Amino acid sequence: MRVLITGITGFVGSHLAEHALRAGAEVWGSVRWRSRLEHIAGIRQRLRLVECDLLDATSTRALVAEARPDWVFHLAAQSFVQVSFHAPASSLQTNVICQVNLLEALRAERMAPRLLVVGSSEEYGLVHAHETPTTEASPLRPLSPYAVSKVAQDLMGYQYWKSYGLPIVRSRAHNHTGPRRGEVFATSSFAKQIAEIEAGLREPVIQVGNLTPRRDFSDVRDIVRGYWLLLERGEPGEVYNLCSGTAWSIQWVLDFLLGASKARNVAIRQDPERLRPSDVPLLLGDRSKIEKALGWRTEIPFEQTLRDLLDYWRQRVGP
Repeated sequence: MRVLITGITGFVGSHLAEHALRAGAEVWGSVRWRSRLEHIAGIRQRLRLVECDLLDATSTRALVAEARPDWVFHLAAQSFVQVSFHAPASSLQTNVICQVNLLEALRAERMAPRLLVVGSSEEYGLVHAHETPTTEASPLRPLSPYAVSKVAQDLMGYQYWKSYGLPIVRSRAHNHTGPRRGEVFATSSFAKQIAEIEAGLREPVIQVGNLTPRRDFSDVRDIVRGYWLLLERGEPGEVYNLCSGTAWSIQWVLDFLLGASKARNVAIRQDPERLRPSDVPLLLGDRSKIEKALGWRTEIPFEQTLRDLLDYWRQRVGP
């Protein structure tokens, strides 16, 4: 079976590629000329990589024509909420146009592989306390340009299934982290700063943003296992939450990482640049739909995820 992963060099894409290889798939991936390959360095020789600019329709069609996939995981995206406030137009263009080009390329090549549209819990946006946990039927009230772009991708997947019969499954993954998470994200930023303090590379001060939001975290390795099950047995046209069903505050995450570290007498300093114009106070998901349909639930304790993330950064910044 041929699997195409857009965004294969990224955080989730690299973990998904490893999972696909373990499952015996022939794995293809799209890369840009400036893509950093460090996340897939250990499996690079087992992958088929195709240089492609998904913002270019011709380039995208060439990718599809060469890979001729049975399954497509569309992960390529601008995935950082904070960036979308500073660059809303490019965030919308990247996330929406890349997916349009991919779907239109499949239609032009008369292909109908099973395809996963990767949404986000950020689509739910403003969730009132009495509305938690959010189900797939919960209202979508996006609070960032990033969230708006993911709503567009989500509903586009539904529209292409209804209009053209493409076997598209949609997901709304809640927050996930683990080794290789980009340092701009809170969990990874904390872990990297702590590792640098332990190594004597920075003063014992951690820069933070808003520590009050509560997020439903999962391990990335559980999430990619869920993505795989969705293309294996998920129902086309349907959307599924992937979440743990437990919410942790960002403050709790920071406190746990500090408790797991060797750093002592660490000061916490809020950085105004890390604050968002609007923030979602609580994201807590209901995973009952995917659990009932596919038997998926998170397996890796969040505490273990955070320890693995801290160890990852210790290895990166250490001697």
